[in-house]
Amino acid sequence: MFVLAAGVFIVYIFMQGTQQHDWPVSYTDYQRFLREDLIKEAVVVKSQLNHFEFRGVLKQPVTLMVDSRERTITRFSTYLGVLDSESEKVWEEKGIDLKYEEGDSSVWRSLIMILPWILIIGLFIFFMRRMQGGGSKGIFSFGKSKAKLLNENNTKVTFNDVAGADEAKYELQEVIEFLREPEKFQKLGGKIPRGVLLLGPPGTGKTLMARAVAGEANVPFYSISGADFVEMFVGVGASRVRDLFDQAKKTPPCIVFIDEIDAVGRHRGAGLGGGHDEREQTLNQLLVEMDGFEQNNGVIIIAATNRPDVLDPALLRPGRFDRQVVVDRPDVKGREGIFKVHTSKIPLGTDVDIETLAKGTPGLSGADIANIVNEAALLAARRNSSQVTMFDFENAKDKVLMGVERKSMVISDREKEMTAYHEMGHALAGKFMRHADPVHKVTIIPRGRALGLTWNLPNEEFYSKSARYFEDQLVVLMAGRAAEKLVFNVLSTGASNDLQRATRVARKMVCEWGMSELIGPVTFHNDDGEVFLGRDFSKTRDHSEETAQSIDGEVRRILNKAMEQATALLEEKIDILHRTSKILLEREILDGEELDTLIRGEELPPISKQAMNAIRTIKINGDSH
Repeated sequence: MFVLAAGVFIVYIFMQGTQQHDWPVSYTDYQRFLREDLIKEAVVVKSQLNHFEFRGVLKQPVTLMVDSRERTITRFSTYLGVLDSESEKVWEEKGIDLKYEEGDSSVWRSLIMILPWILIIGLFIFFMRRMQGGGSKGIFSFGKSKAKLLNENNTKVTFNDVAGADEAKYELQEVIEFLREPEKFQKLGGKIPRGVLLLGPPGTGKTLMARAVAGEANVPFYSISGADFVEMFVGVGASRVRDLFDQAKKTPPCIVFIDEIDAVGRHRGAGLGGGHDEREQTLNQLLVEMDGFEQNNGVIIIAATNRPDVLDPALLRPGRFDRQVVVDRPDVKGREGIFKVHTSKIPLGTDVDIETLAKGTPGLSGADIANIVNEAALLAARRNSSQVTMFDFENAKDKVLMGVERKSMVISDREKEMTAYHEMGHALAGKFMRHADPVHKVTIIPRGRALGLTWNLPNEEFYSKSARYFEDQLVVLMAGRAAEKLVFNVLSTGASNDLQRATRVARKMVCEWGMSELIGPVTFHNDDGEVFLGRDFSKTRDHSEETAQSIDGEVRRILNKAMEQATALLEEKIDILHRTSKILLEREILDGEELDTLIRGEELPPISKQAMNAIRTIKINGDSH
């Protein structure tokens, strides 16, 4: 702002000066002005060399040729040279009002003339520096690395703050130990690993693991994002890679962490268009720096990505990334540890059971669990409670996994009844199908984009599943549509998501898992996965048209069979379906234990006043916000 204000002021002074311009005229014109008595007043300016300049003001405007153009002037100037007494006598006779001044310094006048141009150039440099990141690196700093050197003051995360990824912690702790005591490994011929690549789904703690390494390692730690290498200027990415490793080589041993390396390490030659790709040039430089002709002993690269399928093979080979560590979603013990880490600073109620929470959140990542703990604390605050109870955790879990309740949504009684039968069809199928996941909760309260939800949770962790499991899961998915058809004799759009999920499972059973007797134990390319632009578009179908028709027919057969089984099951349990659906309409939500009670033919106890008050408090305080 100061620079802009100064610029406006100087330009204003400059413009004011040009408005009172003394036009240079020849000595002949000056003599004519004297003869015709046109000069009203004048200033005689003495220069440093005792030469004089006559600056006059005319009594009336005069038109003449000035600078090869015809101009009408009222002020003029001319060079007199040495001042003589004759000139002074003529001025006195003509009655000209004279003043004598010492002349301006030529340097000062020149500075005044060029100052606006200096200002313009300065503003241009200022804004260029702002666009390229500013700082003290100068206008050409865009070729410098943007890596941040972390120290103990800004990295307070340790491995004690990381739970649920013991294998990854062990691998990284070994790297840190190598940096601290290299002789222990070198005396047996071991070499320091060049790089460690952290792989895993989003939210599993890859970046948190790197922050823990920064907090544990007593060596310089450089952190940068893969996107920081690539800019609009050609060659900037490669220049930043070189600058990063130049900095790292000056402080060995050290660690360089590249987050989201897929932004710069994508497969080369995978673009759809022609021309040069700046990203490829950056990747080439990264490959050379990691394992090229020059050795960079003491520099360890740690990178993280959730898209290892798009990385260039040359980046993944030993010598560059010697170790690939999978940071997967935690198991039940890992989730329990994550809950303990995130609840360590939260006042918990006596009814909170961390082990139960861990068992009730299968498949969730560390980020999901952190979100649940935070939502539970917010819900407890809305109730003006001093502690976070199990009730808060259950509601937070429902909100995170099933979506926010849309209690204000207006639904007709007919549609609400259809939703109750639809969800109860899913729930009963989940209860009676032997290999299906048990029912955890069923509700007809709209959440997210769904009018109702049935939540199934497995009793234990499974890493491989049988064909019988998927067949029973398909029956559960089709049971909602079967209930609508059986009770109301209609087909609605409420089952659209169920059909999508069922079709996806059935197609994978046929094309990927070899669970079809007709197709046999063979795998076909499936287009349902994530597409990598350029590479996947070039793939051709690996089966004939006849085989494709057989696959479609087999998928249809599996889905029709599941629909028939669901219909037969609900016809057999029609009385239970009617009874449980009516109670679901009244209560709007039932858990697995309450559903078991209804299936046994027993009555449910009335909802306690304490629970009703808690629900009412959450709703009122939530609406007030």
